[in-house]
Amino acid sequence: MELSILLAQQIAAMFLTVAVGYVIVKIGLFQESDSKVLSNVVVYICSPCVIIDSFQIEMTQDKVKGLLLAFVISVLIHILMIAGTKMLDGLLHFNSIEKASIIYSNCGYLIIPLVGAVLGSEWVFYTTAFIVVQTILIWTHGVRMISQGGESNYREILLNPNIIAMAVGILLFAAGIRLPSVIGVGITSFGNMISPASMLVIGMVIGNVNLGWVFTQKRPYLICFIRLIFYPAITAVCLGCLGRVGIHAEAEYILMIVLLAAAAPAAAMITQLAQIHNKDVKYASVINMMSVIFCIITMPLMVMIYELFF
Repeated sequence: MELSILLAQQIAAMFLTVAVGYVIVKIGLFQESDSKVLSNVVVYICSPCVIIDSFQIEMTQDKVKGLLLAFVISVLIHILMIAGTKMLDGLLHFNSIEKASIIYSNCGYLIIPLVGAVLGSEWVFYTTAFIVVQTILIWTHGVRMISQGGESNYREILLNPNIIAMAVGILLFAAGIRLPSVIGVGITSFGNMISPASMLVIGMVIGNVNLGWVFTQKRPYLICFIRLIFYPAITAVCLGCLGRVGIHAEAEYILMIVLLAAAAPAAAMITQLAQIHNKDVKYASVINMMSVIFCIITMPLMVMIYELFF
């Protein structure tokens, strides 16, 4: 219960930064298009720095086992969500944007800063498992689904800054290499920027959108229910029960991190892919925006369910 309350407080605090981003666009101090520059800073500088910094820890058997546990659970969750969405599709008739929004979450922008703020920077290490699984899937399965038959872009996977950062981080971690103090401090400083910068981007993106119009759309409520409540609630119960088995000394927090990633809003990448493949960008943006707003309530609720079953 304490963690869910702390999470709710942290999400609320982070969304104050979202509000700032929204206001500065509304009053004309910045343009929505300015968010692209800040977004690039987050994606290409802050996020890789956070990932590399998270691997600057002592390599122990427990850490390796914990990362493998997070990776296996992340793979299973994605398999179940893909299979579950395929079954639900027969009843609810999802379009490609809806299916992608249900399956893929915003596990980078929101979860990395959230885990760092709630649990501590040393726990960001375990977020990399879910991120690498989703990055690979979204550029293979996700691209094919949205483009409805297009080819997977393996070059995008290999050159994704987060994947490169993970490779560098794992190499340093396995070799027991610690970065020199000057470089380490610089990387940490850039990493510390990720929370306010990423939240500011979200606020600026929705600055030019009529929120009243957004909430009159009916279908996105169903998509948000499945993405934020239906799948995460099942995941929370399963992971809570799994944690009782004693599979790892730090299973409570490792599984919670995976749950947070699975319960995050719809991936912002879906909107970008919709734009690339000439799909309904506006609809993708509406789903993303609604899920971001609703997650203030749903994510702490999922952690509360998880704690009840753990």
